[in-house]
Amino acid sequence: MQRLSPLDALFLHRDSPDAPRQIASLVLLEPGQRPLDYDSLVRVITDRLDLVPRYRQLPRHVPGGVGLPVWVDDEHFDITLHVRRSALPRPGTMDALHELVGRLIARRLDHDRPLWELYLIEGLEDGKSALLFKAHQALVDGSHTVDLAQVLLEETDEIRDLPHDEWAPRPSPAGTKLTLSSLLGQVEHPRELIANATYRTEQVLSALPVPAGDAGMTGPLAAPLSRHRRFATASASLDDLRRVRDEHGGTVNDVILAVVAGGLRGWLLTRAEPVSAATSFRALVPMSVKLKGAEDDSLPTSLGSRVRGNLLSLPVGETNAVVRLHQVSYALKGHRETGDAVSAQTLADLPGFATSTFHAVGARVAEHEASRQYQLVVTNVPGPQESVYMAGQRLAQVFPAIPLTGRRTVAIGITTYRGRAYVGIVADREAVPDVDVLAQCIEEAVDELVETVSSRRRAPRGRQRPERKAGG
Repeated sequence: MQRLSPLDALFLHRDSPDAPRQIASLVLLEPGQRPLDYDSLVRVITDRLDLVPRYRQLPRHVPGGVGLPVWVDDEHFDITLHVRRSALPRPGTMDALHELVGRLIARRLDHDRPLWELYLIEGLEDGKSALLFKAHQALVDGSHTVDLAQVLLEETDEIRDLPHDEWAPRPSPAGTKLTLSSLLGQVEHPRELIANATYRTEQVLSALPVPAGDAGMTGPLAAPLSRHRRFATASASLDDLRRVRDEHGGTVNDVILAVVAGGLRGWLLTRAEPVSAATSFRALVPMSVKLKGAEDDSLPTSLGSRVRGNLLSLPVGETNAVVRLHQVSYALKGHRETGDAVSAQTLADLPGFATSTFHAVGARVAEHEASRQYQLVVTNVPGPQESVYMAGQRLAQVFPAIPLTGRRTVAIGITTYRGRAYVGIVADREAVPDVDVLAQCIEEAVDELVETVSSRRRAPRGRQRPERKAGG
């Protein structure tokens, strides 16, 4: 019986209809010789749930709140309640897919069942299908539990047969046993007492009318959240981003963040928002750092590194795209020069397709550091540049969906895969009805930077470079 950490317990406490604490990933699959069907998908997932036992568990609160909640087996676990199917109306356009994803990511997960869902979405144009993964922030911590998508991925289209034991749930402990165990644990281990006290304090603070860190937040990226979401996507050639890096310096990550700044600038101008030379947005950008030891134990861990939130002022008011890039690169120079930064190449070469787990950990960092008064979360995770497969189907595109919290009405996630950078944008449906315009402006910001590259030809839009590695 394992207890939730204070942070995970707080995720559960803060989960609400207008701010569900769940991370999502949208995966588009290429049509294969063997179309993916629902029954096959259920079988593949069932075989791999042994690798992530937390996906058959649910959180149970200790009576009287005398201790942190604990993970217990779901005695009535039914995988068909978690693996679901949906279909788009013809002709199955990306706009229709965006609309469906926006509705699905807005729905809270049921706390009386294991905290995840997976949707098989059929009926996309060109014979494609899609998978939408949803997992609660309390579920995927990058250390004890990784994202389900990671254990489903393969390097070939052959579905491996894994050893599989028939699962039987362990009986849930009685309430009195949970209470006594919690009290005894706090007596024997003072750290548990401190952890529970911290959790109780955070519960009180999170119940305040204005969440910590949100006071005074105004502007186009700040508003009370509704219960509904919009979702939009954009993409760019990784070769184009590398050309910009080679021409102007910095890293691909710098270029991507400068593109986000340029996209936000263009979006504000379409809205006739006031934009001056001093206009900027404070973005929290989670970045991996090397494991150092006990002094870094407060940082969330993911796959061999720790993840720290870096505050970055996005220079939205700067009119010159190259100057914007130099300002971003200079602001992040300190992070690179510490010697603790983990390179994009190192992350991309990790076994498996770890991007979904890193995005989940990045969202945890953003929630953990909400008091730093940032206006926007931007997660950027490099993935493999060779093809990977899921349930026998090759992945075509991968878009992260980062949750909204506090009064932050937009969250942006970027994943690089097979020669392209894929951008997923989550927005509050009422506050940002024009999120599709923001996605278009981000692609136009890429074009703006590419046009500054001298004596180089731009890679054709949409062209894949499967054998190239993601570089920093």
